[in-house]
Amino acid sequence: MKVFFLPAVLVPLVLLAGCTVGPKYRTPTVATPEAYKETRDWKIATPQDAAVHEKWWEIYGDPQLNSLEEQVNVSNQSIAAAAASYQQARTLVKQARAQYFPTVTFNPSVLNERQNVFRQQSTATSTSNPSFTTYSVPFDASWEPDLWGRVRNTVRASSAGAQASAADLENTRLSMQAELAVDYFLLQGQDALIKLLDQTVGAYQESLRLNQVLLSTGIGSDENVAQAETQLESTQALDTNLGILRAQYEHAIALLVGQPASSFSIAEAPLKIPSPDIPLGIPSQLLERRPDIAAAERSVAQANAQIGVATAAFYPNVTLSASAGLESTVASSLFTWPSRVWSVGPSLAETIFDAGLRRATLQQFQAAYDVTVANYRNTVLTAFQQVEDNVAELRILSVELGQQDKAVKSADRNLQLATDRYRLGIDPYLNVITAQTTLLSNQQTAVNLRILQMTSSVNLVKALGGGWSVTQIPGQGQLVSKTQQGQ
Repeated sequence: MKVFFLPAVLVPLVLLAGCTVGPKYRTPTVATPEAYKETRDWKIATPQDAAVHEKWWEIYGDPQLNSLEEQVNVSNQSIAAAAASYQQARTLVKQARAQYFPTVTFNPSVLNERQNVFRQQSTATSTSNPSFTTYSVPFDASWEPDLWGRVRNTVRASSAGAQASAADLENTRLSMQAELAVDYFLLQGQDALIKLLDQTVGAYQESLRLNQVLLSTGIGSDENVAQAETQLESTQALDTNLGILRAQYEHAIALLVGQPASSFSIAEAPLKIPSPDIPLGIPSQLLERRPDIAAAERSVAQANAQIGVATAAFYPNVTLSASAGLESTVASSLFTWPSRVWSVGPSLAETIFDAGLRRATLQQFQAAYDVTVANYRNTVLTAFQQVEDNVAELRILSVELGQQDKAVKSADRNLQLATDRYRLGIDPYLNVITAQTTLLSNQQTAVNLRILQMTSSVNLVKALGGGWSVTQIPGQGQLVSKTQQGQ
């Protein structure tokens, strides 16, 4: 009967091990438009471009930006922290998978005991010596078959969590890359404004010299000289003030590339790169290109698997235990065949009453699942909003820049006319000052619009997910592979 006992127990356990309780996972549905609304009547990319490339910053054609972006991938500490979090999530998958296998322990001992004398006298096997030593070399094993899919769902939940962490890593990487590009173009924008103000200061110095000459010849007035001096000095102060933001952008870039701000610098280079065309693709592709969407979807899968873990608690647990080893009160006979001991058998545990604890726990995970579904859909809707926002901004800026360039030309022509009329004594110098101020204001606006255009193009690339694809999320096998690295 002993020969058939263990197989009689194992066969039904193996059959039951294929059962998995809990809901089957399905990706939540979300409505996706057929096309982006803000692209109508505005072509921003050639038809053959389907998506942004992995090193998306190369579309700007700036070698220094390329070099800085490569440093971000290696030295940025936010990316390093996200990579460490991903590695931590991978270990949770390995911990969950360990529950598939038996636990084996080895606990050798040498135990010296002394029995109570009165207890000795009451037993037939009492000896004259109340003290004795027990030598034991036991091996214990226990295994809980995954009858209801608790372990499988735990592994699924841990795997989905690790995949979400991998997507979070890529989202952090994309955010740092985009932030660097934005700060870089803002810095170049400050250089462009500094160059404009430098040129303006030079022009105002010429105006001051002209008024001083006219004053010395008796044609001009001291009032005109004072006005020219005031305009020059205020513009010089404005020019100097631009250095504050430039320094701050440079320091921000140093932080992003993992270098001390005190030893980091970027040479002046006024913004002159035209905003490139950004390939959009179709809205449905956005679900596969944004790492934050992928992370949200994997969180839904994780929450779904946790419902299965909570559901398995309603079913009984079966544990198979086995023990074997050697035990003797005489050290010399410990490793002999008669000293062998062993035991084997199953045990079953079922909770009969828990005052609704398991049901409340299940309801908790079901509510948590609903939260992740809502978060996922909100992430998708936010992604569409961000793409539409940036496309609209670029579309409107392209029109506004054309209008502003015309305004700059008109203001420049007005200044030339005002200067000529002043030289001829027809108009007062105040008209020249007004024309100069108008020209500078329009030139500054044009530069700021170009800065905004460049940063908007970067934000559009970020909104599209950069060059990332959902296919880059590691599978369950890669999560437990020793060669898989957080990137």
